[in-house]
Amino acid sequence: MRRSTFLSFSVVHPLLLLLLLPPAVSSSSPSESLYANFLNCLENRTQSPSSSSSSTYQFSQSLFSQSNSSYSGALNSYVRNRRFNTSSTPKPLLILTPSLQSHVSAAVLCSKHLGLLIRTRSGGHDYEGLSYASSRSDDPFIVLDTFNFRAIDVDVAGESAWVGSGATVGELYYRIWEKSRVHGFPAGVCPTVGIGGHFSGGGYGNMLRKFGLSVDNIVDAKIVDVDGRVLDRASMGEDLFWAIRGGGGASFGVILAYRIKLVRVPETVTVFRVEKTVEHNATEMVYRWQYVAPATDNGLFMRLLLRPITLEPRKGEKTVRASVYTLFLGDAERLISIMARDFPELGLSKVDCKEMSWIDSVLWWGRFENGTGPEALLDRMPDSVNFLKRKSDYVREPIPRDGLDSLWDKMTELGKAGLVFNPYGGVLSEIASSETPFPHRAGNLFKIQYSISWSEEGTEAANDCLSQMRSLYSFMTPFVSKDPRRAYLNYRDLDIGVARSSGNSYGDGSVYGVKYFVGNFERLVNVKTAVDPENFFRNEQSIPPLPSKSRTGSTSSMARHSTLPRSNMKLIESGILVSLLIWGNFFL
Repeated sequence: MRRSTFLSFSVVHPLLLLLLLPPAVSSSSPSESLYANFLNCLENRTQSPSSSSSSTYQFSQSLFSQSNSSYSGALNSYVRNRRFNTSSTPKPLLILTPSLQSHVSAAVLCSKHLGLLIRTRSGGHDYEGLSYASSRSDDPFIVLDTFNFRAIDVDVAGESAWVGSGATVGELYYRIWEKSRVHGFPAGVCPTVGIGGHFSGGGYGNMLRKFGLSVDNIVDAKIVDVDGRVLDRASMGEDLFWAIRGGGGASFGVILAYRIKLVRVPETVTVFRVEKTVEHNATEMVYRWQYVAPATDNGLFMRLLLRPITLEPRKGEKTVRASVYTLFLGDAERLISIMARDFPELGLSKVDCKEMSWIDSVLWWGRFENGTGPEALLDRMPDSVNFLKRKSDYVREPIPRDGLDSLWDKMTELGKAGLVFNPYGGVLSEIASSETPFPHRAGNLFKIQYSISWSEEGTEAANDCLSQMRSLYSFMTPFVSKDPRRAYLNYRDLDIGVARSSGNSYGDGSVYGVKYFVGNFERLVNVKTAVDPENFFRNEQSIPPLPSKSRTGSTSSMARHSTLPRSNMKLIESGILVSLLIWGNFFL
């Protein structure tokens, strides 16, 4: 009986014979094999019959495996948080630095074919490193770095510009200034931030009270979808175009470029910085700031920084310093008049003010030395890269004076963690919360950024600083938004929830999704379900598809990670199942 069963199976199921054979010994490492397979796939998907071998050279110069001598340089050049540049950080199996749209399309299709995920990086400023690192070893991934997509085409006559996702904020400001002295764009103050992530998450800057966010001034875009198609606004449809203006582009595809509408800035703007410690009436200044900054003239943006400092190092005496950094879209005389009316407690005088051009104010906010020319904005590398952690909150009611007093005590007790208060109001709050995925508009007085950075190596320093940050965040609970406690996507924070498995379930996604997007989360989920139902574009905090469209039972972990087409995987899986059944009967 047993012998006849085996003989009949050998005739009916020849695949079993292959499965029983010992695996062939490969002469190359898994990394080299993957590199070769990916390179071959890229070439096959981009080469036409009339093309030359030049495309092969291009890919060999832009695709890096872990064994390549250029791999570390390609990975680390845009790492902006040293917490995710350690030996234990899961690294990408490959890094691709494409320069053509067709290369991006091929990369998406080849990644799907080979069972790899894509992490898209523009400037590398994702606070949790999700653009180049992973906290899950069960999701093998590649990094697709878009820094070659940094072309900026400014049309002054049409008051618009196409901006590549790999360009930086500083490069955008410089290219606008090259063409016009009376145009600008509302985006961030850090010049090395990449456009792709910055815009797709909202784009927050010091002109938001006058012109809104970056996403409020985007009129078109180009994206590579899960099927490798290059889509613009007309072909992607309004739902997807809505989603990638504040919902995070990495959940929906690979952003190639945005078309923006420029804004008009005056020839003269004014900046000032005023600092006070708790001993010099900082409490009253901060208390009044909460009422004034969100309600004053729309052309006036006053950022408030709170830092614990040491007064006398020998005695170890600590206090808190409050610093107001301001941009006013107008001259100093008018600014003085507004401040005398709205904020006399600040005691601003003409000597505190500096009049300058808008591009010079960009340099001032970027903390460049006096006299630095605009060309400095073209430098893509920051001065230094530290370990860091950031968190965020929204304040809807002013913090009372006694609350501020207790905050000073907490900050001096902790010693390092600081806060940045960014005022709302103006045009930002006049736009409906459903207009873009960014929901934090009317009703919010200001946004808080929690900030801590350190340069010391080792787990002890990291644990201490992370503990300080989380302690301060917990302390602020009574003073911030509730049900949900809200957060800003571009201040990425994995503490507020993560997808616990590679499947990125709807249940996990709703935990952090509602905090980032409030009432807009469900619409983002619907868009995701429509454009990427298999959840190919995913990370620890991506938008999940609806449960009914998620990857339930369609592929095993073997299929997800295999380099074979899914049809072949199903055949092999069925053969394995049959072989197990037959061999189980054979040995009974």
